[in-house]
Amino acid sequence: MPFYHKLGNIPHKRHTQFRKPDGSLYSEQLMGTKGFSGVEALLYHHYPPTAILKVEDLGSTAIALEEDGALRHRHLKTFAHKPGGDPIGGRRMLLVNNDVRMGIVHPTEPQNYFYRNGEGDEMLFIHEGEGVLETIFGNIPYRRGDYLVIPIGTTYRVNTNGTPTKMLVLETMGEITTPNRYRNEHGQLLEHAPFCERDIRVPLELTPHDEKGEFAVHVRAHGRMTKHVLDHHPFDVVGWDGYLYPFAFNIEDFEPITGRVHQPPPVHQTFSGPNFVVCSFVPRLFDYHPEAIPAPYNHSNVESDEVLYYVEGNFMSRRGVDLGSITLHPSGMPHGPHPGTVEGSIGKAATEELAVMVDTFKPLYLTKEALSLEEPSYTYSWVNH
Repeated sequence: MPFYHKLGNIPHKRHTQFRKPDGSLYSEQLMGTKGFSGVEALLYHHYPPTAILKVEDLGSTAIALEEDGALRHRHLKTFAHKPGGDPIGGRRMLLVNNDVRMGIVHPTEPQNYFYRNGEGDEMLFIHEGEGVLETIFGNIPYRRGDYLVIPIGTTYRVNTNGTPTKMLVLETMGEITTPNRYRNEHGQLLEHAPFCERDIRVPLELTPHDEKGEFAVHVRAHGRMTKHVLDHHPFDVVGWDGYLYPFAFNIEDFEPITGRVHQPPPVHQTFSGPNFVVCSFVPRLFDYHPEAIPAPYNHSNVESDEVLYYVEGNFMSRRGVDLGSITLHPSGMPHGPHPGTVEGSIGKAATEELAVMVDTFKPLYLTKEALSLEEPSYTYSWVNH
């Protein structure tokens, strides 16, 4: 994140002696991106984070893809997925490329271990449920509509508090940031941005665990999952400061940008990632030109694949989608509003739709697991019978 934050107890100067009440040193850890030139955080532990008792290979993280086939629009009904598993092991990836993997998780079991992604940032969108994102940086309570952005290398655990939970999951191979055009040269969000720093929720509660024992951390790195058993609780941090930490942003705090005529999708952009963007479609007033057409025009994704995840409301340009539906409109073919929706949108004053859009700039591929959720007739739904 582009602003400084600190939590807990830290020494006055970096890389200087910081001692416990018993006179021993706290263990300092620099956590940063891009070598030593990216964003960083400096953490202070009760115990060395390097103390591993044993390691165990948990297997490959590779995902089986569908066989090559005809280019077409796709529709996945994710609420048809049977809930199960924990917030990490229960993830079901549906659309992937070399930059990002998108999927869902409807967990029914607690996460009885800790997790760290060593390959890239993650984003969890909370469609249903509430709980606490517990991290090495402290806790962030979450609720319906939250985006949870978790930086690479963050050890965390999702505590659903036993509530029914549905999440959209993005696992990336890089950094998730706010769009450059929203920020000045100092990183501050500008006046024209659709949200500001006040809307971003950072960790505010840090409870250091001074505990010895055996604690499992599942680490994703180098295309595999590895189990590391530490000799201490991983949340043993007594304080930290810096620019690298997880945060939450609720989709309800996104302020829509509107105009006299229909505005293009970039006005809905919320985050940027490696070769993809995330946009938020929220309740908003429609265009106010006297002859405006609120429904979007037909357009071709010449260089991008468009994914929409439908959260709630009535999406004005689309028929036949449900809560939790995912549509994929791939590059190489045009798409647009369903027959009748353009004329039907004229004269309407506002929309209550709520959706998350992910546009990728490299093609996405369906996983074999996604095929069981597909509604195969979707590609023909623009034919006006």
